[in-house]
Amino acid sequence: MIFSFKQEPTVYVSRGDPTHLLAAFSRHGFELDGAEWPSVEHYYQGMKFEDDALREAVRGAPDPNEAREVAKRHQGAVRGDWRRVRETVMTRGVYIKSRAHPEVARALLATGSDKIVENSQYDYFWGCGRDGRGENRYGKVLMAVRDKLRELEEVG
Repeated sequence: MIFSFKQEPTVYVSRGDPTHLLAAFSRHGFELDGAEWPSVEHYYQGMKFEDDALREAVRGAPDPNEAREVAKRHQGAVRGDWRRVRETVMTRGVYIKSRAHPEVARALLATGSDKIVENSQYDYFWGCGRDGRGENRYGKVLMAVRDKLRELEEVG
């Protein structure tokens, strides 16, 4: 018996690569929820908090890594519904970034219908994990935003 497995075309992205247009760490700022955010990572980390001062501390971090570190230092103050809303927050950030920067939208649309995978060995929620069994939620966010952008293109 011969088994044949068809491998679907895949685009690999690292959320933490500041040089990749589709990464959450890329420095493509946007305005959302009444503030200018330097990156999706800044927005995502900032939205963990309801306290305006903590959000501002995250937003004002010099780079996405520092934004993550500021949020980590205040983990006890993370909003109670965070686990429920975190994917929505990430989706909003990626979508608005794509709308604010045409080059980001073009890069996302250029992935065609390929599967997008966040290639993190350590993150089993946002990424694929070391063994590929992670949830790949960031890749799924990118594909959902890509679908929305494509819809808008067809209407437009």
